[in-house]
Amino acid sequence: MHAFRQILKVEARLYLRDLPTLLTIVGLPTLILVVLGLIPSLREPDPNFDGQNFVNYFAPSLLVVTLAMVGVNAMPMALATYRERGVLRRLATTPAHPGALLAAQLVVALAAILASALLLIVVGRLAFKVPLPRHPFGFTLAFVLGTAALLALGLLVAAVAKTTKAAQALAVPLFLLTMFFGGVYLPRFLLPDVVARIGDYTPPGVQALLDAWTGTAPQPLHLGIMAVIAVAAGAGAAKLFRWE
Repeated sequence: MHAFRQILKVEARLYLRDLPTLLTIVGLPTLILVVLGLIPSLREPDPNFDGQNFVNYFAPSLLVVTLAMVGVNAMPMALATYRERGVLRRLATTPAHPGALLAAQLVVALAAILASALLLIVVGRLAFKVPLPRHPFGFTLAFVLGTAALLALGLLVAAVAKTTKAAQALAVPLFLLTMFFGGVYLPRFLLPDVVARIGDYTPPGVQALLDAWTGTAPQPLHLGIMAVIAVAAGAGAAKLFRWE
């Protein structure tokens, strides 16, 4: 436990030292929300969004930005860099188990994700009267399972990528697909129906987040698929992960 705390302190210090990346991860979704919220027409009720305005409709999709940046981009790249530079190999020779590094990476990633989500929700509520999630339990469950699915996929990328360039080659397409199916590049109502349906079952399961935010209980099938992906990808990562 002492070794884990020490590694966690080091990882947190390294994370905080890279201030531009940290600010991007935590603040980018909120910045996008603020820019959109300053456009008066996007704050007007629209029948296309069941009487909501576009800002309210789009807010849950912005959660995907941080989840994708952390889960399938930043974390795999960091672990691949550690492997390439021999950090994992050297750590394996110390009393500290290398698994402590994985746990520390996950804790730091979760902290960044939670900070970003809370900032988005608070600023959206105070600045633009975006409603709080109306189904808190369903939203929490959808958020946890969606986050777990993306982090597990990120660990799977880190497990099979032997170098930083290999991790980037795998992570970037996965990041772009996550953002696309999550309705970040194009709002989901503009996507073809089949693409939007694929997004329902693609981590982090934005439809479950949207349902819970607007007051509808997430569909069990959506949540179940996120859980299956989290378990399957996590098990695959554990089996394939090598320290050097």
